[in-house]
Order: sequence, then structure tokens, then C-alpha cells
Amino acid sequence: MSSEIRLDGHKVLVTGSARGLGESFARALVEAGAQVVLSDVLHERGQALAKELGSKACYVPMDLANPVDIETGVARAAERWGGLDGLINNAALTNSGGKYFNEISIETWDRVMQINVRGSWLVTRAAHPHLKASGRGRVVNLASDTALWGAPRLLAYVASKGAVVSMTHALARELGPDGITVNAIAPGLTLVEATEYVPQERHAHYLQGRAIARPQVPADVNAAALFLLSQGSGFITGQLLPVNGGFVMN
Repeated sequence: MSSEIRLDGHKVLVTGSARGLGESFARALVEAGAQVVLSDVLHERGQALAKELGSKACYVPMDLANPVDIETGVARAAERWGGLDGLINNAALTNSGGKYFNEISIETWDRVMQINVRGSWLVTRAAHPHLKASGRGRVVNLASDTALWGAPRLLAYVASKGAVVSMTHALARELGPDGITVNAIAPGLTLVEATEYVPQERHAHYLQGRAIARPQVPADVNAAALFLLSQGSGFITGQLLPVNGGFVMN
């Protein structure tokens, strides 16, 4: 249960939190006592979720394709709760699913990199002063196990998540002197709205390859994210944690 990890008083921004894994993180954070800022481009869904979660949640619109929007959104998030202790860089695009490397358009490649890599960097950059001021800053980046086993017909996404892993390592060294930890989680194929397009054969491939032979659901990832935001993870940084039922093992 996510409630086994307490984050009372922590102030956390979660990007891409109107649905899917981001929504699951937001729900788990509120349950754990944190004050949460949801952000997304799905404004109606984000606002409705924040309202449902109650007084410990609020919604701030943020388009990761727009650097000015990111700066404004992070500033509003920090202002809402009087600072930030944690950031989950969850927002991402797939877009190249089902296409071979030579079928992906340049526009799709650039869009995926813009959101998944540049967007995560810019949100972290904007949040950095607030995380530093908190004295217990935590950044959790969402990678993917597709980057660990080289999933085919998903090249732009796989490459972007590989970049997120490398960025996590470099940011951990640069932000360490400020007392900020930076880690990444690599979920496996998770049953969420955003993966409904995935062919059944890919779901079967994961199911057959997992040490824990069942479908992965969003709640499977929550505890890892909450732990990496907690005080207890303060000496863990620059690490990648696959959360995929043993489909990929370090």
C-alpha cells in the first residue's frame, strides 16, 4: 500500500498527471499526506481530478512544448504551496508506436524529443531553485524499460527514454551539491489509457517474459516513486530502478 510511505508536508509537482501513471502518482501522493500540484495539457481532466482529490491538490496547466509555459507553470506551482520539495517528470509522448525506424517522420521524432527530453530538462531547471531552497529536494524521472531491452517499432520513444536515463545520471551529479537527489524509474508495459494502442502480441510478450506473470497496473509503480521522494532515499541518487515484474533485470 502506498500509504505505508508517509510524505506529510511534502510539496510535489507531477507533470502529465491528468491520467494514467501521473494520475496514479497524484492519488498516491495525496493518500501519503503530500500537497500535490497536478499539471497537464488535458485541462478539464486535470481540473476535475484536482477537485476530486480535495484540499491537498491543485491543478496548473503546463505545456512542455512551450518553455515560457513551463517557467510560468512551475512558478505558479511553487507559489501555491509555498515551495516545492519534489518533482515527478512523468509527462511524455509515444507517437512512433508500431512504425519501423524508417517510417517515423522527422516531425514525430522532434516532437517526442521535445516533450520527453527537453521538457523534462526545462521543468527540472525551473524547479531547481525551489527544490534547493527546500533542503530536501527530490526529482524522479520516468524512463521506460523499453530503453533497456531495445523495444522494436518504437524508436523515437525508446531513444527519448534512453536520453532520460543519461540525463538522470548527469543531473544527479550537478544537483547533488544542492542536496537534491535525481533518480529514474523504468516501468514496464502498464495497463493505462495511453497504452491501449499497443498490440496484444506485445502485451503477451511482456506477460510471458516477466518473473511475476501478471499484467502491470499503475499502482505497481507508486511505492517506488513515493520512496524516491521520501527522506529515507536521501543517499540514493543517479540510479535507475526498473519496475516491471522482472521483465528486465539489472
